[in-house]
Amino acid sequence: MPPGRTLVIETATAACSVALIEGGVLVDAAHEVVGRGHAERLIPMIAALPGQGRARRILVDCGPGSFTGVRVGLAAARGLAIGWGAEVLGYSSLPLVAAAAFAADSSLAGLAVVLEGGHGEVFMQRFTAPPLAPDGDFGSLVPADALARLGGLPAFGNGVRHLAALDPALALHDTLPRAADAPLLPEAFAALPPRPIYGRAPDARTLEERLAS
Repeated sequence: MPPGRTLVIETATAACSVALIEGGVLVDAAHEVVGRGHAERLIPMIAALPGQGRARRILVDCGPGSFTGVRVGLAAARGLAIGWGAEVLGYSSLPLVAAAAFAADSSLAGLAVVLEGGHGEVFMQRFTAPPLAPDGDFGSLVPADALARLGGLPAFGNGVRHLAALDPALALHDTLPRAADAPLLPEAFAALPPRPIYGRAPDARTLEERLAS
């Protein structure tokens, strides 16, 4: 990530996670597993960061993940950006989890990220490293199809429990994305348009999303 202070917002899963990064170095971070309480926790967590989290750039998780969580993060990022005159960019939860897993185990050449997707499905994407690169597109899949696509790779994310029920012998790691891991993302993965990445049609659309369709 380029130099300068960046506020990272991560609300796409059960975690509510924020981080302040300067010159690619972590300044401070907070991470809580809140389930559905992102809207209540996010702003107080940002306010508790040095300088109340103020930054010239805001990096927000656009998904895939919880539709509500994604919207909470994007709304907060846009609101803060107006007040601070900051730039807003997006990233995806999938490569963030992959980057953290590769950083923790340099022996890995490939892995899959499997996140909760709702309606009995999971969001899944395969990655290779180094350098970090997607190995195919991500999809919203029923667990049996995700297992077939896994191809024996180790899997990381909070959706792995669905695969464990099908094959307990798999190398599965139940984990959530963390804002503090954002410096691990190559620059191209941290410069997405700040709009939702749903992976499947949302159960309900915002007025903005209806007008854009």
